[in-house]
Amino acid sequence: MLENKSLVEDPKKGSSRRDFLKKSSVITAIALTPAAAVKASDLRLDEKFSDAIEQMPLSLQINGQPYQLKVEPCTTLLDLLREKLKLTGTKKGCDQGQCGACTVHIDGVRTNSCLTLAVMHEGAKITTIEGLADGRKLHPMQEAFIKHDALQCGYCTPGQIMSAVACIQEGHANSEMEIREFMSGNICRCGAYANIVNAIQEVKGGRS
Repeated sequence: MLENKSLVEDPKKGSSRRDFLKKSSVITAIALTPAAAVKASDLRLDEKFSDAIEQMPLSLQINGQPYQLKVEPCTTLLDLLREKLKLTGTKKGCDQGQCGACTVHIDGVRTNSCLTLAVMHEGAKITTIEGLADGRKLHPMQEAFIKHDALQCGYCTPGQIMSAVACIQEGHANSEMEIREFMSGNICRCGAYANIVNAIQEVKGGRS
């Protein structure tokens, strides 16, 4: 009733016609908005728009190959390697930096890739387990792990091998005790740790 009344009020100023047009526009917009929103949702336009804004350029050298990438600032190096580049040799374990399954080398330094953001390593050289071998020839540490049956269940083996290589490079493989200390960041429940120590000692001694 109030709307009908407003249509006939103050005809000299023409306000009734303007009010009618405004209200009609609002009603039309309300009627159309849900369908438009649903369609945008179906097309995932919000995600595409967000991606276009949030992704950052990133240059990396991974296993000797240059990569020009665009990543979200919140992407961990682990997720970049596994989810985007499909380098699934690096394993996701605890995702909290406690198990060492995600260990890679960044500029020669072992790092838990789950604890570092990809965008923090512009221009860095990343080595994963896929880049350790020389073509078909396995790295001496990989051969030693096989020889000493240090593979365990296999899930955390890539991280163990990457840490083992770094352990020698860092000069922390001079004794069994030292090896155990500097491999302690790679936690495993399989109880085959002695075999890993033997493998590292063999490579350290150049006997592999």
